[in-house]
Amino acid sequence: MQQVIYLFIGTTEIMFILFIVVMVFGADKIPEIARGLGKGMRMMKDASNDIKSEITKSAEKNGIDTSVSKDVQDELKKVKDELEDFTGSVRRKL
Repeated sequence: MQQVIYLFIGTTEIMFILFIVVMVFGADKIPEIARGLGKGMRMMKDASNDIKSEITKSAEKNGIDTSVSKDVQDELKKVKDELEDFTGSVRRKL
């Protein structure tokens, strides 16, 4: 399941930002900028995954119980699913 981050900006604001980007950088530079942003985001994700795996490895090596974080993640997922079920029923009623 892919996580979605909701920014509190609307369609009008997004269109305005895109307009400013086109005006500043030009239409021919946008694909290059997007490619660079994508590579940067991928590098950040890979780096954070490497850090997580190193922390987990070192915790397991030192005998630290890492199942607590797994339990917390499972509980958070349950709460998120219940909240989505609740908001889905509210949306259907509206």
